[in-house]
Amino acid sequence: MTVVFVVVLALLCAAGALTLVRLLRGPDTLDRIAALDVFVILIVAAAAVYVAIHRDGSNIPLLAAVALLGFVGSATGTRLAERRKGHR
Repeated sequence: MTVVFVVVLALLCAAGALTLVRLLRGPDTLDRIAALDVFVILIVAAAAVYVAIHRDGSNIPLLAAVALLGFVGSATGTRLAERRKGHR
């Protein structure tokens, strides 16, 4: 199982690097908001792998809260970006 955890963490790191590239080079505000949402999901997934490695379920409510905050933040950011685009 250690090999599986290492492979999953390596893939999460690669996905995080690609997401950071999209965040920095995104041509539009909505692209950057989507990249931030994906980055939050990757952080939650990495924390879930940590929980699985150490078999400690005490952080599961924290994972749920961070995932919910990420969703609400991306939905709010998208709504504000669309509203700003309408004023132009």
